[in-house]
Amino acid sequence: MKTSNVLLLILVLLYINASTEWPTHTVCKEDNLEIYYKSCDPHQDFAFSIDHCSDVVTHTFNVRAAAVLRHSIKELYVKVDMIINGKTVLTYTETLCGPGHSKLIFCGMKKGEHLYYEGPVTLGIKEIPQGDYTLSAKLTNQDHVTVACADFTVKNYLDY
Repeated sequence: MKTSNVLLLILVLLYINASTEWPTHTVCKEDNLEIYYKSCDPHQDFAFSIDHCSDVVTHTFNVRAAAVLRHSIKELYVKVDMIINGKTVLTYTETLCGPGHSKLIFCGMKKGEHLYYEGPVTLGIKEIPQGDYTLSAKLTNQDHVTVACADFTVKNYLDY
C-alpha cells in the first residue's frame, strides 16, 4: 500500500514539473469586450481581476492582483508589447520602482512576501483599440529577473 502511494505521489510531481503552461484566466467577458490572461512565467501563476469590463472603457477602473514574490523588488520595470497577427506593433516601457521612482505601494517588498494590490488603475489612453490583439506584459527587477509575466488577449468590438 505504501509503495503505491509513493508511486502516485512521484507521478503527480513529475506531471506538475512537466506542465509549464498555466491555464487561461478570464478577466472579463461582457457584450463587446473580452479580456483573458495567461501567465508566461513557467514557475508562477498569479491572480488578477477587475470589477466590470465596462469600467475599462472609463479609463480608471478597480483591479485586484495577488502573487507570492519569488524575487525582491528594489527596482521594478515594466515592458508591454502590443502584438497583432504575431507582430509587435507597439512597445511601452516604464520604471515603476527605483531611485526617485517609487510609484507603487509594493516597491521594496522582499522575496516570499505576499503581494496584494486592490485599487484604481488609470490606463492613460483615450480609448482601447478595437480588434483582437495580445498585450504581453513583463515585470523585471533590479537583477533583470522576471517578477511577473502575462499575455493578455483583448477582444474589443466596442464602437466609440
